[in-house]
Amino acid sequence: MTHVLILEDDRASREALERILLDYSDSICVHAASSYDEAEELLNSDVRYALFLLDVNLRGENREDISGILFAREIREKFCYTFTPVVMVTAIGALEMQAYRELHCYQYIMKPFLKEQVEDVVRKVLEKEKQEEPPSVTVKRDGINYQVKCSDILYIEAIYRGICLHLKNEDWNIPYISLKQMIAKLPDSMFIQCHRMYVVNRREVEYYDTVNRIVKLKDCEAAVEIGVTYKSEIGRFLSG
Repeated sequence: MTHVLILEDDRASREALERILLDYSDSICVHAASSYDEAEELLNSDVRYALFLLDVNLRGENREDISGILFAREIREKFCYTFTPVVMVTAIGALEMQAYRELHCYQYIMKPFLKEQVEDVVRKVLEKEKQEEPPSVTVKRDGINYQVKCSDILYIEAIYRGICLHLKNEDWNIPYISLKQMIAKLPDSMFIQCHRMYVVNRREVEYYDTVNRIVKLKDCEAAVEIGVTYKSEIGRFLSG
């Protein structure tokens, strides 16, 4: 689900933005605020936002008001939102440049905005999110296909008539698939085979001990064996 925060004091504009977003995709969840305080409360919630649509001027006739820019500044002060798209919705051209220079805004939508403009921004954000989705692998367990995030796999072990996925929180036995077949499904940049029976997640390795021929994984009591024929390959990997 893609969460979007809208800050817009004008009810008609706010509802129009909400309607455009919700009509565009079922995977979008809109969080709308009509004031700085409401937006701040949403920002400090447990929700992780993928896009912010902010009205620059929140005080109607007061053209000197820059509450939207101030809120954008607060967003940027949070490390998790350093690069999150912030789109300013404004009818005041001079304020655009101020926000652009200070806050690296993603784009501007000038009022009165067009549906196509909003949809174009959302499309780009959704495409970016899709590209950044963590790699996963599909496995069949108990007759059901599951998507398992590669980042959740500590290591994979060959077992009788199948494999065992040693995950961060549990172990899954997956029948009727060989270790070789599983390796073919995995991203090469994340996993390395260290034994004819084992493949480890490189990102979860604490250290490789080629002398004692073991791989120590983070937050895992068990050590994975390095096979004799894989020792030189691990050595080449470590030497870069």
